[in-house]
Amino acid sequence: MHSTAMRRAAAIAALVLGALTVVVAVVVAVREFPRGLALLALVLICAAAAWIGVVRRGASRVLGLAIAGLALVGALALLVAKGDPGLDVLVVAGLLLSLLAARGAIWVQVDLPDAPAPQHPVLFYNPKSGGGKAERFALAKEAVARGIEPIELTLGDDLETLVRAAVARGADGLAMAGGDGSQAVVAAVAAELGLPYSCIPAGTRNHFALDLGVDRDDVVGALEAFVDGGERRVDLAEVNGRVFVNNVSLGVYAEAVQHAGYRDAKLRTILDTVPDVAGPDGAALDLRWRGPGQTEHQGGLAVLVSNNRYRLGRAVGSGTRPRIDDGLLGITVIGSPTGGGSGRSLQNPWRQWSAPTFEVDSERPVPAGIDGEALVLDPPLLFTIRPGVLRVRIAKGHPGASPSALAPEGFRDGLATLVRIALGRDPHQP
Repeated sequence: MHSTAMRRAAAIAALVLGALTVVVAVVVAVREFPRGLALLALVLICAAAAWIGVVRRGASRVLGLAIAGLALVGALALLVAKGDPGLDVLVVAGLLLSLLAARGAIWVQVDLPDAPAPQHPVLFYNPKSGGGKAERFALAKEAVARGIEPIELTLGDDLETLVRAAVARGADGLAMAGGDGSQAVVAAVAAELGLPYSCIPAGTRNHFALDLGVDRDDVVGALEAFVDGGERRVDLAEVNGRVFVNNVSLGVYAEAVQHAGYRDAKLRTILDTVPDVAGPDGAALDLRWRGPGQTEHQGGLAVLVSNNRYRLGRAVGSGTRPRIDDGLLGITVIGSPTGGGSGRSLQNPWRQWSAPTFEVDSERPVPAGIDGEALVLDPPLLFTIRPGVLRVRIAKGHPGASPSALAPEGFRDGLATLVRIALGRDPHQP
């Protein structure tokens, strides 16, 4: 990661600047009420929105930065209107500098251990995946330029058969450019044979790439993993012997992906499925499982079993996995199952825990969404984690860790994280 000394200095600077800024802000708010209070509110909004814009992606990033910009303009307008800004400038500058220092302290850029580059790496790519990203970025040509053999998937090809045939011809490194279902197939073979694997973010959402620390906006740059990339080991999970890299969903989502129209109208299909599962005339989920206390439960709106635990809720990094090498399944039950009391907490409509194994039983075959692909599994469903079985290569210029690896779950957790870093302690430990 960044130098430990630099991160510690950034954390100390963030804490000191933040404390001094709060003191000055209180003085300004009291002395120049109500103008001072309005200025303080605008600066706080600017800082909070800017933080969201920096640590999140997509629409959240755009919205956060837009709100931060508007709040900053409002704060500057108040400063100009006063004529003699004085301490006001210190408040604005102090908060912004404190924010930048905090960001520097928790920014994750992992320096992965060097490993010998494979001599005959092979890239499998789906030209239709992600709206045609492979063709748009000329991945085949870029792969050849880096000494990587490209193999295009065509309609009717069996991906696992292609991968094993390439290994039989001497492939000693495997990369996949496509959706997460295809990533799981190639990753499973790589793990079985002990070969290095690289995830090329040419799918639609590239969730696995995100949590591995691959820059999803740098499709071509991800190929550098087989040139001079670093290497780490991560977990894989499986259900009834089938490997998955992200998650298996049972319930509303799993029922929705079974519908023929799901790919063309995902949200509408999911909404149409909810009454079938949760409505007054809906059929309750025929799922039986044991919670962390080994109490038997049944039903619920949905069950999600993931390769390591997802961060859920409104926290920074929500929807990502802080780690993918923890050696545990993440288990989330949404809605209230029957038996053994409530299956959710008072604050959240879900219950979440981790375990090395998990079993779900049913009286009939169970519809499942496995890494976004629709399947029907015969019960019982046996979930297991396979710790550290996959050798992942990641380009040097990419983060190398999930965006939530160090990101705090809220203000209190963020403050505690900064204090631990400033004291030279492990930021992951309480």
